[in-house]
Amino acid sequence: MIARLNGTIIEKSAQSVIIDNSGIGYEVIVPFSTFYALPEQNDDVSLHIHTHVREDAIVLFGFNTLLEKEIFLMLKSVAGIGPKLAINILSGLGPRELLEAMAGGDAMRLQSIPGVGRKTAERIALELSEKAQALLGGDQARPAQFFAGPEKRALDDAVSALLNLGYSSKAAKGAVEKAFAQTKSVDLEPLIKEALRLLA
Repeated sequence: MIARLNGTIIEKSAQSVIIDNSGIGYEVIVPFSTFYALPEQNDDVSLHIHTHVREDAIVLFGFNTLLEKEIFLMLKSVAGIGPKLAINILSGLGPRELLEAMAGGDAMRLQSIPGVGRKTAERIALELSEKAQALLGGDQARPAQFFAGPEKRALDDAVSALLNLGYSSKAAKGAVEKAFAQTKSVDLEPLIKEALRLLA
């Protein structure tokens, strides 16, 4: 089973990315949260992978963070939810908002995701509430997806980038908050540069 894939992006879309590894192009299905964190075409990338084996195909699902993969696997454990629907659900709300909806048993919020009916939403809310609560209160080294509104994605990605550089969650969050307050920019590069300057 493939658990992690490193290589060069040769194609990408909102649904999938093709990664070249030693001359072999692997198509990997990704949620929106991972797609927005991907580097540009021809850049190197490393994704956490879930390998789904069917009778007629082997399908790879890729995630920028382990948290995204954990949520995906949680969703897939619910009866009636296959891997593609799990990806759609993760794309529909994003990791943090989805966890909060599951932890709070908010079936109505879950039902607002395209492809999720009332019974499926209720099953998710019932079966995954405790697991979601545990993830929300768990590893503090995970990216803190704490912003709301249109700037949320860029700021969360900036925090994730600082975590990957070895900074603590608290330091990364504080630096990005200050960087955003000073630059008012939702572009990733200036945010990270200003945050790094503040952390220096």
